[in-house]
Amino acid sequence: QVQLVESGGGLVQAGGSLRLSCAASGRIFTINSMGWYRQAPGKQRELVARISDLVARSGGFTNYADSVKGRFTISRDAAKNTVYLQMNSLKPEDTAVYYCNAQSLAAGYWGQGTQVTVSS
Repeated sequence: QVQLVESGGGLVQAGGSLRLSCAASGRIFTINSMGWYRQAPGKQRELVARISDLVARSGGFTNYADSVKGRFTISRDAAKNTVYLQMNSLKPEDTAVYYCNAQSLAAGYWGQGTQVTVSS
């Protein structure tokens, strides 16, 4: 089992920044990628960004949704077993509940979600 705890959401004005954190614990050696997803009211959950290898100190891959490229950055701190999502130039359409996800070969795990609200 893997446990994920998110933090860092909140209310921000358009153009502002927030940083989300996701701390992983448990069988973290089984994780082969982690990511952030979001779900706005009345919409399906969508991928925001993914990064490979939580425990790797360098290398790996990242990928982003087209809507956040150039504004959001996903990164990891292997020493802290934590993945971050730095969100800059936030727009009202970024408003959603953001969920951390961890994938192993056998299962996917989700955090409890953190609300991000961007006011215009």
